[in-house]
Amino acid sequence: QVEHPVTEEVSGIDLVREMFRIADGQALGYDDPPLRGHSFEFRINGEDPGRNFLPAPGTVTLFQPPSGPGVRLDAGVESGSVIGPAWDSLLAKLIVTGATREQALQRAARALGEFTVEGMATALPFHRAVVVDPAFAPKDGGPFRVHTRWIETEFDNTIPPFTPTGTGDSDDDGHEGQRETVVVEVGGKRLEVSLPAHLGMTLARTGLAAGAKPKRRTAARSTATVSGDALASPMQGTIVKVAVEENQQVSEGDLIVVLEAMKMEQPINAHRSGTVIGLKADVGSSVSSGAVICEIKDAT
Repeated sequence: QVEHPVTEEVSGIDLVREMFRIADGQALGYDDPPLRGHSFEFRINGEDPGRNFLPAPGTVTLFQPPSGPGVRLDAGVESGSVIGPAWDSLLAKLIVTGATREQALQRAARALGEFTVEGMATALPFHRAVVVDPAFAPKDGGPFRVHTRWIETEFDNTIPPFTPTGTGDSDDDGHEGQRETVVVEVGGKRLEVSLPAHLGMTLARTGLAAGAKPKRRTAARSTATVSGDALASPMQGTIVKVAVEENQQVSEGDLIVVLEAMKMEQPINAHRSGTVIGLKADVGSSVSSGAVICEIKDAT
């Protein structure tokens, strides 16, 4: 069961413990348990709700979860954790329980307001908006109006895109905030290490770090000024498909590349009709958010 914490909270049964106990040959020993109270689970994913929930890998510079009555946290990260694009986007689960749905909602709003994750985008702003939305939390006994396509069709998403702030990593050349994950070999074991982006690539090129190399071949970040012709990546990810060639004619909406991050694929389509110029895309290479994939110029 994926969302087993909700079942555990309203039933009072530790499901994982029960699985081990039954696997050990012990009898179940009880009928269906009586349910009590109301519980919500909020999945704290590394996604940007201000960019249509695009995957947003990065480094957690500060992880400060809430506490209090009815608040439970199942987390796999802490301050300093690196959330790479090759893994699932789930950082933590916040489970909030109350004697009634109304009490659980009040506790959830408080807990979500206290939950702090810095350094990367998460779904926290979306959860904060939902628990006070009249469709999800109606006042005075109104109807519950959320359905399976509510987010796509009715939710008024005014959440701004995540804007990273400086992490304090800077040098005399003015590098600040940009980080990169490299793989280093220590004592025969390969480990992921998060470094300032300029330092990581310097080590990889010069071999100053024994065994250091980029986890994947990294596409060079474009230094050209982004213009109306430029097609830029909306997220960090790995290119898994290139659908065009240099100098190919494309129409608006045609597929250019497909990016993968955190087990999700994102098609990147042409924003205008024209000719593909300066294509910087190879299958297996990684791109950062905002990197120019190509330009689409008017046909000559």
